[in-house]
Amino acid sequence: MKVRHKARAVLFDGDQLVFLRRGWPGGSTYCTTVGGGVEPGDADPEAALRREAMEELGATIGPVEELMTLTDPGGATTVVEHYFLADITDMDLSLRHGPELADPDTGDHEPVRVPLDVRAVSGLNLQPPALRDHVIEHIGTWAVRSAGNRRQGPL
Repeated sequence: MKVRHKARAVLFDGDQLVFLRRGWPGGSTYCTTVGGGVEPGDADPEAALRREAMEELGATIGPVEELMTLTDPGGATTVVEHYFLADITDMDLSLRHGPELADPDTGDHEPVRVPLDVRAVSGLNLQPPALRDHVIEHIGTWAVRSAGNRRQGPL
């Protein structure tokens, strides 16, 4: 059986969280974390995450903390998603690039910023549900964590 690793992150920008809003014409909209597949040129999941943050947000991130791992046994391929926490240290949306942004068939990839608030996160349709539940469970702790980081810039 094949195993495919992905690296994703719950990102903080000051006292807010940054996710990606995904959607296709005629389909439902949902939010997810920045990230994607670990490619052969990536040294490890953290390197993949840093590459994906630049591609999807034009962002650099600070040190990462491991948050959780979700495994989907799938059919022929098992997908292992490594989730991290990180602070955005710099972001310039004009630097966004990559195959997802260049191909209209992959749908929208719009950054969205939300406060560290259970009600705000609950209204996002954050996927996957296990991640949404984890974020909601830890939002109070993260609010204390992010209180010292005030980089917050425009989206």
